[in-house]
Amino acid sequence: MSYSPPVQTSISAIWSQCSSAQERGYRGYTPWGTLWFYLHDQREDMRKWDGKPTLTLEAWGLPYGQCEKSNGEWRLTVDYCGLNEVTPPLSAAVTEMLKLQYELESKAAKWYAKTDITNVFFSIPLAAECRPQFAFTWRVVQYTWNRLPQWWKHSPTICHGLIQTALELGEAPEHLQYIDDIIVWGNTAEEVFEKGKKIVQILLKAGFAIKQSKVKGPAQEIQFLGMKWQDGCPQVPMDVINKITAMSPPTSKNKTQTLLGIVDFWRMHIPNYSLIVSPLYQVTWKKNDFKWGPEQRQAFEQMKQEIVHAVALGPVWAGQDIKNMLYTTARENGPAWSLWQKASGET
Repeated sequence: MSYSPPVQTSISAIWSQCSSAQERGYRGYTPWGTLWFYLHDQREDMRKWDGKPTLTLEAWGLPYGQCEKSNGEWRLTVDYCGLNEVTPPLSAAVTEMLKLQYELESKAAKWYAKTDITNVFFSIPLAAECRPQFAFTWRVVQYTWNRLPQWWKHSPTICHGLIQTALELGEAPEHLQYIDDIIVWGNTAEEVFEKGKKIVQILLKAGFAIKQSKVKGPAQEIQFLGMKWQDGCPQVPMDVINKITAMSPPTSKNKTQTLLGIVDFWRMHIPNYSLIVSPLYQVTWKKNDFKWGPEQRQAFEQMKQEIVHAVALGPVWAGQDIKNMLYTTARENGPAWSLWQKASGET
């Protein structure tokens, strides 16, 4: 695939002016439909920022829906599972979150600042010859994207690479990047402010849009990669822990798979994790019907309890006062292990 250089999009400005479909007299439309009718009324050329009618073959048509984001806004979703299955792999990859966490912890920083790029995938134009495979049907009319779709398997990797290249060309100060999240650090607020300002300037010059609300810091405590950072130490935010412990048992295979995807973050930090969640994986197997029995209930509750106790995470430390404990288990598919450490005074 070939991609054009990123350019800015005005989607946020459009959203901010958009009134609801019901208020405008339309009935039965989704929040995304509200946006489309607003654009239509304003004679906006929708091809500038997302989709357009296409003569794509019907076979490419894909199901779509919408989901509510954590901030109350709505996002169009298209089911690209079938496309993802036949998409060849890329040699490039996004850096693993665990590796980034270890590296950030090694900095032992006092101050932090981070930047999150706005609507980053819509900032990346998609080459015309690549658009047919992303077509979807909405109200009998076919559309396709001319911006990088969020739900395609390689979108994060391509996005990460473009931002990384822009930062390298702009000679950005030392930072860590995970797709569209960038963090800088230092020993003083002034130092971190200047680093963050430089990062923002480089990204704006490269054509990416940044909301002021997405720029955080300088601060001595900041959230990055789902963790709360202070004095170089990561902790899982309590609101995340509370949401997980308040979860209701899943009622289908898909919901169980979603749950396992969420809690997989703790795989390296919970002793015997694989054994604990094994009954949950069993109900997701294709050959099995979904059945939530006593084993699954016990595993579900135990997993939530273990997550509460695994809030302080970190890399391996060395020293005379450090005690290492290696947990090993044997499974049908092979061995599993996890390393835990106790510092002096810990129980």
